[in-house]
Amino acid sequence: MEEGSVKMFLRGRPVPMLIPDELAPTYSLDTRSELPSSRLKLDWVYGYRGRDCRANLYLLPTGEIVYFVASVAVLYSVEEQRQRHYLGHNDDIKCLAVHPDMVTIATGQVAGTTKEGKPLPPHVRIWDSVSLSTLHVLGLGVFDRAVCCVGFSKSNGGNLLCAVDESNDHMLSVWDWAKEAKVVDGKCSNEAVLVATFHPTDPTLLITCGKSHIYFWSLEGGSLSKRQGLFEKPKYVLCVTFLEGGDVVTGDSGGNLYVWGKGGNRITQAVLGAHDGGVFGLCALRDGTLVSGGGRDRRVVLWGSDYSKLQEVEVPEDFGPVRTVAEGRGDTLYVGTTRNSILQGSVHTGFSLLVQGHVEELWGLATHPSRAQFVTCGQDKLVHLWSVESHQPLWSRVIEDPARSAGFHPSGSVLAVGTVTGRWLLLDTETHDLVAIHTDGNEQISVVSFSPDGAYLTVGSHDNLVYVYTVDQGGRKVSRLGKCSGHSSFITHLDWAQDSSCFVTNSGDYEILYWDPATCKQITSADAVRNMEWATATCVLGFGVFGIWSEGADGTDINAVARSHDGKLLASADDFGKVHLFSYPCCQPRALSHKYGGHSSHVTNVAFLWDDSVALTTGGKDTSVLQWRVV
Repeated sequence: MEEGSVKMFLRGRPVPMLIPDELAPTYSLDTRSELPSSRLKLDWVYGYRGRDCRANLYLLPTGEIVYFVASVAVLYSVEEQRQRHYLGHNDDIKCLAVHPDMVTIATGQVAGTTKEGKPLPPHVRIWDSVSLSTLHVLGLGVFDRAVCCVGFSKSNGGNLLCAVDESNDHMLSVWDWAKEAKVVDGKCSNEAVLVATFHPTDPTLLITCGKSHIYFWSLEGGSLSKRQGLFEKPKYVLCVTFLEGGDVVTGDSGGNLYVWGKGGNRITQAVLGAHDGGVFGLCALRDGTLVSGGGRDRRVVLWGSDYSKLQEVEVPEDFGPVRTVAEGRGDTLYVGTTRNSILQGSVHTGFSLLVQGHVEELWGLATHPSRAQFVTCGQDKLVHLWSVESHQPLWSRVIEDPARSAGFHPSGSVLAVGTVTGRWLLLDTETHDLVAIHTDGNEQISVVSFSPDGAYLTVGSHDNLVYVYTVDQGGRKVSRLGKCSGHSSFITHLDWAQDSSCFVTNSGDYEILYWDPATCKQITSADAVRNMEWATATCVLGFGVFGIWSEGADGTDINAVARSHDGKLLASADDFGKVHLFSYPCCQPRALSHKYGGHSSHVTNVAFLWDDSVALTTGGKDTSVLQWRVV
């Protein structure tokens, strides 16, 4: 009490935090915190996992397309512009299959770990796409590393499910899924397996393919036997589909299509050089024609029943190579790409963007000061300005360096973007033109933040310094005022005082320092800053937020926090795939929170929309953005 501060310990380091005078007389560490009266409801998921997964996009009879990103399976009704979400998984989903009843869905996930370090085993979840309820969970403790392929049997009522894991032997297992019982398993290949599927009319025949192999498996009397497809070894057999007569068609990394006669393991027909580069996706259409999707050439080709080329169209370069092709209604096709986008269109009309994703690790997030818009930027050098209402980018821009941080000028007309090289840019938010480019040091810029009055811009770097600029012309002209040196580790977070008179910083060694922007000098008097009103609360260390830390936490466990603009809520983003919602101020130890999954591994950032109607979170390696309605 005599110092007017609370000390918290992180990795044995004391972190003193100042108690405001108005709270000091009544403050007690023993008071229990209250749960917030609001909750978060997942409203929209931005992104799609196409970069390293396949055959993960289907149209359901409800008119929804189903796909996944992070640990969310998304059911997206394009006509109604709404999404529903299956949230049963606790880590990255890796594969998806739709039952012949077109309602039941199987999704397989990777191995994960809990916050406490306990393993989360890889498994398959079988769920109902109408009610979103989980029907069965298969293979807890059976699969190794990840489940990379799943497929339902298509005849005999679809009562079997095959799955392949990512163990060294890539074990193929067959399950009576309704009984949650494994029927049989066998070693598939010590090379990568990309597809496992049942033959549509023969319930005893399965096909697996991948690196330098295709196997035809017979399932008889509870045992599996395999025959190898006979052909000159390609590097990879990438995809499989079935024609009406029972023939099997495969696409490979050499750009060839091969037809395997029904029931055999020999090639009966070949279309060599169908694509320049790999054939990544194949889809047999209702009318008996075949569509193939190319990697390097990004082409979608329609083939006649005699394998003559009927029509082709190229997917725009920005969206990347074709990963998977799915048939929609009429002549509509849906195309998933390796750059994590989903397109809609046809071979006759071409394709337009439906789902835009980031492609690499994502950290940068900022919400517009007065509109339902936000910016994301990532390691993929992409900057997207999104509309919360249309769920589409208003614009996208490629910059020269991987991006790490972003911040709007209070007018909303200028955006600052920090990169990993020490460069940072100012962009015009209307024209997305480059206004200016500056360099401070050669380390990552972890935070860029304008003062509330728009007079200053601070740039926090991994070189332990904060660079301060004066700002004119509504954010278009900046000139360097000086730099703040005093931290002995990299800058992680920064908040401005409401009146723009000072700012506070956190660093990688859990220090909290206060600064005067006009002089770039550290403010060492506790009383000068103790009762300061802060415009934002993004620092993860401080009296108003320290309740977010759990017992024995490592100081890197929480990547970001954000206070709602009305000052009532505090959201945090952690390393365990979780978003937490607390009451603000959050100044009781180990405060109570509502907890939400959806991301996998690191949740890297969180922010509230200007009117607090929505919270947004970014996933690091899962490259997704989740939009949560505050209810």
